[in-house]
This record gives sequence, structure tokens and C-alpha cells, in this order.
Amino acid sequence: MRSTAPDTRQLLVDHITAGQTDFYRLVFSYVQNRDAALDVVQEAVVKALTKVDTLREPAYLKTWFYRILLNECMNHFRQSRRLVPLETSLDERATEGRDPGERLDLYDAIGKLSPREQAVIRLRFFEDMKLEEIAQCTGTNLNTVKSRLYKALKKLKEMTGEEIEHES
Repeated sequence: MRSTAPDTRQLLVDHITAGQTDFYRLVFSYVQNRDAALDVVQEAVVKALTKVDTLREPAYLKTWFYRILLNECMNHFRQSRRLVPLETSLDERATEGRDPGERLDLYDAIGKLSPREQAVIRLRFFEDMKLEEIAQCTGTNLNTVKSRLYKALKKLKEMTGEEIEHES
């Protein structure tokens, strides 16, 4: 085990502190439960802090952490496949100025995509990541990310009847 430069550990702590709301929002979009989302984020933070020694290049800290976060989401699904009560789902998804039913249609449609397509959609539109960053986070090449994105957007259009705007 090589020693971690204090700078890398501090960069990670700063990244976690600055992005905690974004991490929660992304995880919640997967697990649809407040407590479970908090648990998954906490597990990802603990794992990242424990494994910071494995980060070879601090420039990739963001994508490295998002990969851990996505893996923890997948671990959560493997460990428990629970239904979320509709009331909880409506309360936590509703936002000011938007019809909750409208958002539920989109969330439901995203939930019907394959896990790989969901990851690309969530990272692109919820986290506003560039396609290159998504490729790094998911460990796939850029063309595969593009293919999954366009395939997922086409499926979402078919399911919701609405066009989702996308810029590369």
C-alpha cells in the first residue's frame, strides 16, 4: 500500500464536501428513498476515503468518485429490491413550479431503461457531465457512451412522447 499524498486526500475531502448535494440527488434518482440514498452516499464516501491510495491521478478524482458512487448504487440494488411507497415518492420528487405527475412519468421511464442506459442519462442530465467524463466514470469508451445515450433518448421519447433536448 503506497502512501497517499495529503494533497490527494484533502482534494477528495473538498470534493465530497462541495458535491454532497449532487451526490445525494444522483443516488436518490436511483434508489427513490431518502434514507437509502443517504446510506448509499455514506458508503461511497467511506469507500473513497478508504481507497484514496488507489487513485493514481488526482486529475481524475471526480470521475473516480462517481464510479464508486455508481457501484454503490448497484450494490444497493443487489442487496435489496424494495418498493417505495407512492406517497414518499411523490413528496420527495415534487419540486416547485412543476407538476409532480409530469416528473413521475419521466422518472418512471428512466427507471425502465437498462442500468447502463440509466447511468448515462443520469450522469448527463442530472449531473451535467460531458460525454468524455461519463466514459471515464462508467469505464466505457466514448462511442459506447454516445450509442447508449442516443438509444436511451429514443426509448424515453417513445415512452413519454416528448423530445429530450441534448447537446454534446
